[in-house]
Amino acid sequence: MITRIQKDSILRTLSRGKAVLIMGPRQVGKSTLTRQIFADRDDDVLWLNGDDGDTRDFFLNFTATKMRQALGSKSILVIDEAQRLANPGLCLKVIADQLPDVQLVATGSSSFELSKGINESMAGRKRELQLLPLSFREMVDYHGLIEETRMLDQRLVMGYYPEVVMDPDDARATLRELANSYLYKDILALDAVNKSDKLDRLVQALSYQIGGQVSFNEVGQLVGLDPKTVERYIDILEKTFVIFRLTSFSRNHRNELKFSRKIYFWDNGIRNAVIGNYTPLDMRSPEEKGALWENFIIAERLKRHAYDGFYGHTWFWRTTQQKEVDLIEEIDGQLRAFEFKFNPKKKVTEPLSFRNAYPDAPFQVISPTQITDFLL
Repeated sequence: MITRIQKDSILRTLSRGKAVLIMGPRQVGKSTLTRQIFADRDDDVLWLNGDDGDTRDFFLNFTATKMRQALGSKSILVIDEAQRLANPGLCLKVIADQLPDVQLVATGSSSFELSKGINESMAGRKRELQLLPLSFREMVDYHGLIEETRMLDQRLVMGYYPEVVMDPDDARATLRELANSYLYKDILALDAVNKSDKLDRLVQALSYQIGGQVSFNEVGQLVGLDPKTVERYIDILEKTFVIFRLTSFSRNHRNELKFSRKIYFWDNGIRNAVIGNYTPLDMRSPEEKGALWENFIIAERLKRHAYDGFYGHTWFWRTTQQKEVDLIEEIDGQLRAFEFKFNPKKKVTEPLSFRNAYPDAPFQVISPTQITDFLL
């Protein structure tokens, strides 16, 4: 069994009596992990699922009295896919406010819906934790560093979704199902998205631009959407854990880009499934390998941050002269700079303009040979 890093964080939060919100994409194991945690207390748990019509009906005209009757003598309430409820934030707030003796755990694949209305009202009484596709570190813990580094080429193409990892022979079919059946399930349920064909074309366009700067105007022209709609759709894609953004770092030096952004996928397998390209890594061009490596290593670094409680900031850096650093991290005022190259033999030098502007920031090139120190 693969042990999820977030399990300990969830257990610590439960021991403090706080409500737990487990956020992350569909099919990454949120429900499985929750059932593992309460395996020895299953008789004391009421399990509900927001994908079930009866559950959604139950939460219409919801009251604490109604919930108390449903719980009976049970003291633990788990609501999977809680974002599917009509008013998820209000429902969770009522439970937390009026049923303080009930341990509440909710999972969700859309922070757009689930966090709406509860961040301020439940401040101090709940904790949000992310659960993302499996990570390099979790797989190293599972079957060792040597075995996982041997699998690196496959991970860059097929990704880290649990079902893909556990059944690699059926990986293509699994990724097709994930991309076709689950990727947009929560997005298309929102009133804010009414052009599913354009959304699909937008995700495909973004998949070809990993590692590059994204212009809302250019992408909009490509897929037939105005820039504001592109930005709104990208925001929703980010809040449903399909993609994430890095914005440009600037300390007001004249030649630094200040309002640019890059977009990456949380999982390489999903990115490749969207465009139907499962070509083995050794058959891809150096440019493709580099883009997949950059997406993979940044996503894995951000998973590590999410699980370790990183409280700093992350950006990329670029100038009007096209000088670039792939990742900038800042914690406690200290900057660190990273450049990602799949080919460890490729010579990389730190941009002189970056060194002059930020002489105290260490600069490091990360290739597969440095993956251990960077991700473990």
